[in-house]
Amino acid sequence: MAKSLDPIGKLLGLRHKAHPWHGIDIGNEAPEEIVCFIEMVSTDTVKYEIDKATGYLTIDRPHKFSSILPALYGFIPQTYCGKRVGKVSAKTYGRVDIIGDGDPLDICVLTEKDVAHGDVIARVIPIGGFNMVDGNQADDKIIAVLKDDAVYSHYKDVSELPETVINRLKHYFLTYKGMPGEVVKKCEISKVYSREEAQVIINLAINDYKDYIERIMFE
Repeated sequence: MAKSLDPIGKLLGLRHKAHPWHGIDIGNEAPEEIVCFIEMVSTDTVKYEIDKATGYLTIDRPHKFSSILPALYGFIPQTYCGKRVGKVSAKTYGRVDIIGDGDPLDICVLTEKDVAHGDVIARVIPIGGFNMVDGNQADDKIIAVLKDDAVYSHYKDVSELPETVINRLKHYFLTYKGMPGEVVKKCEISKVYSREEAQVIINLAINDYKDYIERIMFE
């Protein structure tokens, strides 16, 4: 089970809003059950992401085409896509140039409910993920279901999901950055991995985060 990395931060959180990346506890049941931060919902027409310095949601860019996000989207607090996660992708793709993207681990959350907006936290169950690279950077996408969701919570592994759900998620991540006449970094998804493999990736990202925090504390 994962333990809170920062008890002092918990005390400060009684007086100050917690930073979504650093101040929200991933949960004591991680990686089997985790708390995640939702940045975007399916109806968003712009791409939101967390500003790492302030913790506020910022507009990254508008969607110029009809890219419909087929799930809630956000990240897992107190994780970091660093050298450990990067090594898994490098081995999977048979490449030596792949590194972690330096961001918290991304997550897609499946639910039957309409969630009106992002900037919320959710308790979810990881059931698999995508081994994805963006250029030469590991950019894994964990796939989870909202805990106690009436439709999706009975899915225990990504292999049980309808193929259409997986294809929609794949299509979004492989195409949403594309612009006519514009050269973009090549995104690839080489593998859809299981619940157990997703838990391994989450644990690696938790350890990468610990290394990241130690590094910035002593810079």
